[in-house]
Amino acid sequence: MADKLIIFDTTLRDGEQSPGASMTRDEKLRIARQLERLRVDVIEAGFAASSNGDFEAVQAIANAVKDSTVCSLSRANDRDISRAAEALKGANSARIHTFIATSPLHMEKSCA
Repeated sequence: MADKLIIFDTTLRDGEQSPGASMTRDEKLRIARQLERLRVDVIEAGFAASSNGDFEAVQAIANAVKDSTVCSLSRANDRDISRAAEALKGANSARIHTFIATSPLHMEKSCA
């Protein structure tokens, strides 16, 4: 079996974690199209359950990108997973990237 390198890009989601950094839906879509042209395997488009704006961006990217897998980050709970799945409905290839909070502060503030 040959090894395969999979490129998983988090620019559209993790990039907004930097202070003062935010992108509009159209800016994210433009970047996603560039990532697809670069043959990125998986594009983590956002955190669909975090806001309506992020949901709309993930949905727009899922509908536009055809050659890369489009992914939404999701906490490991029914509401977030359902929201991510809804946003990803139009994708040719979709993935939900789930996480579970592990630090006491993270569990207290973000998993309620």
